[in-house]
Amino acid sequence: MAERRRRGLGWWLVLPILALALWAWSRGGDGADTKSASPRSSAEPTSSASRTASADKHKEYDPADYAPQVRTYAKKAGVSAQLLMAILYNESYKPHDPDLERSWQAYKPDSAFGIANMHRAAFDDTKRGRDFADRRWEELPDDRALAVEAAAWHLHDLAKQLPAHWPGARTKDELLAMGYNAGGGNMLAFARGVHPGSQAQSYLDRLHDNWEKSGAAVRG
Repeated sequence: MAERRRRGLGWWLVLPILALALWAWSRGGDGADTKSASPRSSAEPTSSASRTASADKHKEYDPADYAPQVRTYAKKAGVSAQLLMAILYNESYKPHDPDLERSWQAYKPDSAFGIANMHRAAFDDTKRGRDFADRRWEELPDDRALAVEAAAWHLHDLAKQLPAHWPGARTKDELLAMGYNAGGGNMLAFARGVHPGSQAQSYLDRLHDNWEKSGAAVRG
């Protein structure tokens, strides 16, 4: 049994290395590959807008940078802007570089996409009948505003599942956050007073840790 655990641990240690290798490959490989590329012709000037977009795509991510989108889409969806921002902070535990996300998804097809870490099924359910119904889950890594919009409406849909009153001591925002993380069925169980498991409790703890700065971010 101990040997199997050691082998399992070794495999999980390899996964981040594989993801980074795939990311490096998707970004164009090492310096030797870059040198072999043909030089840009002087007749093909690089657009400053294109350079800016490329830089923004790979810059270090801070959820507070998206406070305007959070306020806009939270208001449209009828959910708390502070909750939506706290969700973004909770989901910022991993790098949100589009190339890295796609490299990891190529290895693990059921992974989540975008700064709100939405799975395909959740996104496809949420977009029905909405302004972004014609958008695709694969666009989330590149379109952070779309990721915020989808997360806002997903919280709206979770809120519609809650009863008018529940016996448990959890607040509405706490339940919605745990529902975002663990699904609607588990959210309703938590509302009835079921004790959350370690993963849901960890998510709730992070929500509490991120709550104050989320409020400050959306207040501007």
